[in-house]
Amino acid sequence: MKKRLKAIVGFGIAFTMAAFLTGCSEDETVAVNGESQKTQVLKVAFNQPDTHPQYKAMEQFGEELKEKTNGAYEIKMYPNELLGAQRETIELVQSGTISMSIVAGSLMENFNDEFVVFNLPYVFDSKDHQLSVFNNSDIIGNLYSSVEDQGMSVVGAFHGGIRNVYNNVQPIETPEDLKGLKVRIIDSDTNIKMMEKMGGVGTPMGQGEVYTALQSGVLEGGENNELIYANLKHSEIAKYYSYTQHLMIPDYLIINNDLLKGMSEEHRKIFEEGFAKAVDNAVNLWDTEVEKAITDAEADGAEFNKPDIKVFQDAVQPLLEEKLSSEGAKALYDKVREAAK
Repeated sequence: MKKRLKAIVGFGIAFTMAAFLTGCSEDETVAVNGESQKTQVLKVAFNQPDTHPQYKAMEQFGEELKEKTNGAYEIKMYPNELLGAQRETIELVQSGTISMSIVAGSLMENFNDEFVVFNLPYVFDSKDHQLSVFNNSDIIGNLYSSVEDQGMSVVGAFHGGIRNVYNNVQPIETPEDLKGLKVRIIDSDTNIKMMEKMGGVGTPMGQGEVYTALQSGVLEGGENNELIYANLKHSEIAKYYSYTQHLMIPDYLIINNDLLKGMSEEHRKIFEEGFAKAVDNAVNLWDTEVEKAITDAEADGAEFNKPDIKVFQDAVQPLLEEKLSSEGAKALYDKVREAAK
């Protein structure tokens, strides 16, 4: 009886989710300039709250896209993992179940291992360096197009902040300070090995589980930008935030390949130019939000410190040599570093 009940409950959950996701691909009929017109709703999965700069930039992008295409397209955002965790939403984009998703750069390594170059520690010197790379088609063109045969296209990349280590034990000045500390990282081989080289124990975990894990002692720390640290209230229970500046992982906007190819030349140009503007808008919003996040975290009792990052750069150097194992990855890495000069 219990097994039967579990099966019924499981079927009910699966049916509800399937119905919800099916609704994500429906068109809507709306009034444009007083006339009825079919609008294709591009529904976007997002794992952060609606206060996030990328969310706000995408909302504005959606308004302008609808206006400039005379209502042919409309963007609808689904924050807080409403459509699933990032790894799941990639599959939903590939299948065409949903239109788009904003995903962390490390997840794209599963589709072309050369994406690892942009996810390596200390590959970017600054936010401006990173953005200059993402605006250079000679550097990113072949990489972005390499996943088209897997059902999706990379539209472009958002700056996702600079990731630093935080914990509930002590300020981090050297790799020795991280020794034995379980630190939440994004689930990827690169990040696990990076945290090991930095001195800690990399522990993959969904973002929604981190607060409770810190509270219960399953984790001692995490690594992320100031916005996530403050907005998810990790600053309440892990007060030591140390500017190791080890990662600048991009967040990619991916889109179903058939959807993108189905756009007219005019609409595709509007779409791509609109997203490029959204990237700039998100950066401007980001700078303001970071200042606020630091203030909010300090109000929670957080303490910020700035270690000498050279000791961490030296510590992770063997990882760079390991991950740059192919000629393609080495060539891409050299282009990225050349852009810093």
